[in-house]
Amino acid sequence: MESNFVDYVKILCRSGKGGRGSMHLKHVKYNPNGGPDGGDGGRGGSIILRGNHNYWTLLHLKYQRHLFAEHGGNGGKDKCHGTDGKDLYVDVPCGTVVYNAETGKYVCDVTYDGQEVVLLKGGRGGLGNFQFRSATNQAPRFAQPGEPMQEMMVIMELKLLADVGLVGFPNAGKSTLVSALSNARPKIANYPFTTMEPSLGIVGYRDNKSFVMADIPGIIEGASEGRGLGLRFLRHIERNSLLLFMVPGDTDDIKKEYEILLNELRQFNPDMLQKHRVLAVTKCDLLDEELIDMLRETLPDDLPVVFISAVSGYGLTDLKDVLWVELNSESNKIEGVIAEENLVHRDKDMSRFAQEMEDEGELDDIEYIDDADIEDYEELEDFEYEE
Repeated sequence: MESNFVDYVKILCRSGKGGRGSMHLKHVKYNPNGGPDGGDGGRGGSIILRGNHNYWTLLHLKYQRHLFAEHGGNGGKDKCHGTDGKDLYVDVPCGTVVYNAETGKYVCDVTYDGQEVVLLKGGRGGLGNFQFRSATNQAPRFAQPGEPMQEMMVIMELKLLADVGLVGFPNAGKSTLVSALSNARPKIANYPFTTMEPSLGIVGYRDNKSFVMADIPGIIEGASEGRGLGLRFLRHIERNSLLLFMVPGDTDDIKKEYEILLNELRQFNPDMLQKHRVLAVTKCDLLDEELIDMLRETLPDDLPVVFISAVSGYGLTDLKDVLWVELNSESNKIEGVIAEENLVHRDKDMSRFAQEMEDEGELDDIEYIDDADIEDYEELEDFEYEE
């Protein structure tokens, strides 16, 4: 069964061209020397991305291979202005980033509900010959063509927005924790890579407060180089405010596994190491208090550590307290504001892009087509006399 979670789409986008200005000379019975009266052309429609919190995937765009805005209408006689092309609004989930599919260059992103970003601007309409009249040129026989349309093949990529992102190896208990703390029901089974797609859960806290937790598919050593599920889901951690590392308590070396996970994030995007981190040692229902105390002494001192068991509920209240404190710490708030205002997006690595798109089933070439009304622009429009 095909998943409904789609975080990659490749679409050909085209704004509308501007309408031609009209070149018309008015010559009627009672006004034989009426002069120029050609109207201006209308502007072409723009393609505008709009953030919509009701969407959490790009599924609605997966089979929409072309996004074309309307062209502007041509100007007419009697100084009639051409109709403006309608802008095309495209609703996307918050956290959508757009890249140029041919160069990999970052184009824009949509981060909050209701935000509108102009992806491609429509062409301006050309001026009619009425606009070029003067004392020395009372019958101009020329008009402007409209500005051409803009066209771009784009990749829309979704990066989930969440307060807490779970980072861990397969079968570390991430999905079990999300199901224990929220109403989300991700698939849980006793084999690696049970979670094949990210899922979000709203975790309730004291006094009707809450925060959003993202369950990310398991990471393995070499994920930053494409192993396992590779880069496909590592990017979802980039937009999380806080990273919760999860390592099972029955692991031979908890600190070593934590360092491996940290190194994968470092290889993928060094800026992710600036985020606040919490370490949760899971499956502690298999450990006694004496062993927990021994393990605590071997763990890193530079981050909060919580021992939990999602099955028995052990330590979950303490975990929520720690997460809430870290999320609302002054340093995290300041970093969040700075990151939001000066968020720097890296260009896409096109050497790995082909494999990613093949995994998503988006490698098929998109046909470049022309509308029936797209014609070559004419610099001059044959003038006519109105009888």
